[in-house]
Amino acid sequence: MRKKLLALVLSLVLAASLLAACQTKPAETEAPATTQENKETDAPETDAPETDAPETDAPETDAPETDAPTGGAGEIKVWVADNVVDFTKKAIEDFKAANPDYADWNYTVEAVGEGDAATNMITDVTAGADIYSFAQDQLSRLVIAGALEVMAPENEEAVKTENDAASVGAATLGDTLYAYPMTSDNGYFLYYDKSVVTDPSSLEKIVSDCEAGGKNFYFEINSGWYQTAFFFGAGAELTYDCDDSGNLVSCNSTYASDAGLVALKEMIELKASPAFQNGSSLSSATDVGAIVDGTWDSGAAKDLFGDNYACAKLPEFEGADGKTYQLGGFGGFKLLGVKPQEDEEKLAVCDALAAYLTSGDVQLARYKEVGWGPSNIAAQNSEEVKSDEALSALAEQLQFTIPQGQYPGDYWSLATSLGDSIISGELTTASSDEDLQKALQNFEDTCKSYVNQ
Repeated sequence: MRKKLLALVLSLVLAASLLAACQTKPAETEAPATTQENKETDAPETDAPETDAPETDAPETDAPETDAPTGGAGEIKVWVADNVVDFTKKAIEDFKAANPDYADWNYTVEAVGEGDAATNMITDVTAGADIYSFAQDQLSRLVIAGALEVMAPENEEAVKTENDAASVGAATLGDTLYAYPMTSDNGYFLYYDKSVVTDPSSLEKIVSDCEAGGKNFYFEINSGWYQTAFFFGAGAELTYDCDDSGNLVSCNSTYASDAGLVALKEMIELKASPAFQNGSSLSSATDVGAIVDGTWDSGAAKDLFGDNYACAKLPEFEGADGKTYQLGGFGGFKLLGVKPQEDEEKLAVCDALAAYLTSGDVQLARYKEVGWGPSNIAAQNSEEVKSDEALSALAEQLQFTIPQGQYPGDYWSLATSLGDSIISGELTTASSDEDLQKALQNFEDTCKSYVNQ
């Protein structure tokens, strides 16, 4: 049987990964506060974008075609972020009403945030939830721990066609789809005061306007998450390949290149502006003319800028080579995972419920209640979502990003060091190309060395 065989395979993979000398950092180390996991899990849970929509029950939708259990019932535990516990409970009641075959199961919904859920599942899979939400950068760790069931075959086509490609890619490891996309709302874009910034499409003009108005422009250049906006935008690459078991097998990096040099020089030039401030949180920002931030701060941005509140994708910049580049970066997603089960009947119920909780109608209802941006394409094209300025700016920006995949824990501290070398003045506009290329080569070599750890 598919599930029992997979459980055996995953057990063998886990045992092998514990013995192998090449076990990687993502399986051991949480990324620092600048990583996708925390941007996606901590902030949105406590400061979701404000919406005016009243609380409503999740809509009734047809359940996906799944083999129904032949008899009996049991316990199904669901972990979701605190701010969607009540919503999830109501959605499960609608699921039961629409699926009488599943109504006798006892569903328990507990408040466990995406970051904690992944850590808890890895620590003790048996005691963990049957269905749980997690940030996509935890995918490989969860696969290695045997905490994720592969996608039910009968749900694969719908998931792939109904959700945006980036979110589906984020739920995929190797060639295997493991999880159900739930949101496509984690990334960064530009909030700005439109009485200060006259042209948000140009980085040079944003900086110039902030300087002229005596305002600050915030961009967190010593963060491995935000920093990629320059490198990926200039055409440099930094990704890691994983096998189907979640182990890092190769590093693809071209930071030590002409493209990397363009990106590094642009970061140095930005830091040289008197308007520049290193940061990405409105809670600690002052005299803000513009800030690169995410949807979790939309409420704070509206309060700060008032009638002058505006959002846009990240700007373009003119590189040292005279060419124009669009800032890029990472995108992030919330996923819903199903734990492997010995009971095939229980697994069928879990698969059906996970598909329902991530269906288009439920994603749209969740947006209306707590402001989470849908990954479902139809929900994204609804009038409600399209009228959300922050989500619209992010959706436009996500076209220029890549999903944050699996990165070693040491990458984040390495990226911080690179940014700090600019902030401290170790690397400046007076630095030679030779010195800058040396810094980039050291960075690239160190990134590649993590594969062999």
